[in-house]
Amino acid sequence: MDQQFFKNIEKKTGVNMKDIFELANSLQNANFNDEKTVRQVVKRVAQIANRKVPKELEDQIVKTIVHSGKQIDFNTIANMLNNKK
Repeated sequence: MDQQFFKNIEKKTGVNMKDIFELANSLQNANFNDEKTVRQVVKRVAQIANRKVPKELEDQIVKTIVHSGKQIDFNTIANMLNNKK
């Protein structure tokens, strides 16, 4: 893809594309039935998004992911973080 495209995304979001690609690569073989793995992913996404995740919200996200058995992606977790009200 075009480097300028990624630079524009970085400028608008403040999120480093290198971090996003590293996260995406780590998610490819992640076991989302494992609570420890899911907690690590949630913490990493929060760090990348520069968001604090209260323990209660982290627990809710982990429970939702582990018990649903569905595949999850960065956007799903990011949406959960953004809807933390």
